[in-house]
Amino acid sequence: MNIGIRLHDTAPGTLRERLGFAKAQGFSCAHLALSKAIDSFSMQDAPRLLTEELAAEVKGAFAQKGMACAVLGCYLNLANPDEEARKKTQEIYQAHLRFGKMIGAGVVGSETYALKTTMFSDGPAPQSEEAFQLFMKAFLPVVKWAEEYDEIMASEPVCTHIISTPERAERMLEAVHSDHVKIILDAVNLVSNSTADKAESIIREAVSRLGDQVRVLHMKDFAVNPDKPGDEQVDFRPCGMGTMYYHDLLPLAKKHDLPMTLENTEPENAQAAREYLERLAETM
Repeated sequence: MNIGIRLHDTAPGTLRERLGFAKAQGFSCAHLALSKAIDSFSMQDAPRLLTEELAAEVKGAFAQKGMACAVLGCYLNLANPDEEARKKTQEIYQAHLRFGKMIGAGVVGSETYALKTTMFSDGPAPQSEEAFQLFMKAFLPVVKWAEEYDEIMASEPVCTHIISTPERAERMLEAVHSDHVKIILDAVNLVSNSTADKAESIIREAVSRLGDQVRVLHMKDFAVNPDKPGDEQVDFRPCGMGTMYYHDLLPLAKKHDLPMTLENTEPENAQAAREYLERLAETM
């Protein structure tokens, strides 16, 4: 199976060192968030920093370690009501799509958010029609750049964001109608404290509705947090350390040979999380 890790979850080091740490723990691909894996990289300066020279360096580092870049992360808020902020964010997405193609990234990954600047600012309610239309208005130019650069823009549904359900993700895909827009499925992100007892059916619906459009699986575990409101997300754990149901996800990964990148691991438990998934997959 093609199991990877977020490079910023490895032991600290240079990009090449982090790739080496991931390789030594048995991972075959990685999720690269440049600002988290390279100390000197600033997302706000991405359009200037994402040069052909840096692309050659990054691509060479992955090749030297025999690793694939499954996801180039660009998790910025396209639904900011401030027009100038949206334009700046669009420029950063454009730069990442161009850079992703240069380094051979499988997808450029994103989420949809909803609020003004961060998850704790004022703005349209995440599941409102206003928020959806605001996001789509900003997203459509990004889709055009994905088509221009022949790169995949992959959006990740999250229960507290604009694209909050499998149904809303389907609506987004139908609205853009582009082969260059796909899905990153992180099933735990679809589960809140109040819906955790329905996690199995939520995951099954996601696979049923979106399975053919999924290009990457983000893999983690979860536990309900009784001290958090029911509409907030569950607490995240490494795979094998919670109550997650994987029996629809692993067959999907096998069927489409999908890369799976682990989340919420630490260097001390990342290998165990990978091995847990591999053992479980052997039973399916």
